[in-house]
Amino acid sequence: MNRYFSYLNTAKEIIGPYRGDEPFASYLKKFFAQHRKYGSKDRKTIAHLCYCFFRCGKAFFEADIQERILKALFLCSGNQNEMLQFLEPSLNQKTGMAVPEKFRLVADGKEVTELFPWGRELSSTIDCENFCVSFFSQPDLFIRVRPGYESKYARIDFGIDKSEITRIGRNTIALPNSTKLDETDGIDKEFLIQDYSSQRVGEFMLEIMKRIGDGRNKKPRLHHEQTRALSVWDCCAASGGKSILAKDILGNIDLTVSDIRETILINLRKRFEKAGIRQYKSFVADLSGQITVPESSFDVIIADVPCSGSGTWSRTPEQLYYFEEKTIDRYHALQKKIVSNVVPKLRPGGYFLYTTCSVFRRENEDIADFIKQNFHLELVKMEVLKGYPVKADTMFAALFTSSVS
Repeated sequence: MNRYFSYLNTAKEIIGPYRGDEPFASYLKKFFAQHRKYGSKDRKTIAHLCYCFFRCGKAFFEADIQERILKALFLCSGNQNEMLQFLEPSLNQKTGMAVPEKFRLVADGKEVTELFPWGRELSSTIDCENFCVSFFSQPDLFIRVRPGYESKYARIDFGIDKSEITRIGRNTIALPNSTKLDETDGIDKEFLIQDYSSQRVGEFMLEIMKRIGDGRNKKPRLHHEQTRALSVWDCCAASGGKSILAKDILGNIDLTVSDIRETILINLRKRFEKAGIRQYKSFVADLSGQITVPESSFDVIIADVPCSGSGTWSRTPEQLYYFEEKTIDRYHALQKKIVSNVVPKLRPGGYFLYTTCSVFRRENEDIADFIKQNFHLELVKMEVLKGYPVKADTMFAALFTSSVS
């Protein structure tokens, strides 16, 4: 049997029983651990076919797995390739067409937005067609160079061709997603693996710094003199990326971190150790219920809340395939609970930074409206951080401040 048919049949074997109960990357790893006959190239090709399948989202549901894989392979191919030439030669001649045009070709004239039937739920500034097109390519791997190491990383090529490296300003570098950095010296200490849109949350932290130091204000934006460290609570800290960003931008901070499970905080501590952050407080908290916080109030609260993750689905397209709209309501309710429990811990004149990696209005602008209406905070800045034009995730951020009493 031709190896391409073998790859196709193996991809069908893998996809068939998968139900989305665990990350597909983990599921795939277990499959290959049980079937050791596949070499590195085989695994890579089979995995690509599987991910192509999921990148079609809700489109082609009437098609069988094989037909869907072949259509998806065509849509994900920007150039002619040997596998598509063997399996679908008529489509291989048309890989250079624009994705919307290619989609209409294999979808009986339907638009590419068919794969994402929740367009009416999107935040208003998101272009649904361009967002959908982004699903057919793997996002880049982004790193953020930490302060003081910019010159060093202006010269490093990460073991890949320099033509594959894109530098965005002094601190951001985009690399092919397949770049191996896990064992690279300097990770977390000198640079972080952090998506571009997540790095852009730093713009909101810079706004805090600007307002604190704005001499035009008759009153300080915070009620105390800036002779001591800002108290910062990263309440949904996860792996600590936003905390490290806050440390790098806000400088001298008195940091508190929390998350729902101790195991999360254990991993965070390991990362903080590498990053040189040793003075901080941490505690486990389910922020959807009553909480006890070590400090009575904070100057800055960062809430990178649990969400649908819909802005990251180009990295995990199986979530696009299995997503159900009712999930938005569940996260919307959870986000309101979290906000309601943490905002009261904000000091007069303090700043509340709300972020998600969602593209849905109900998780983004609607929660921002909820915050304004129920806690009388002033909206300083709000933006959908659109990553799809630059092969990055899409996020939402809104910065609020409380009045000085």
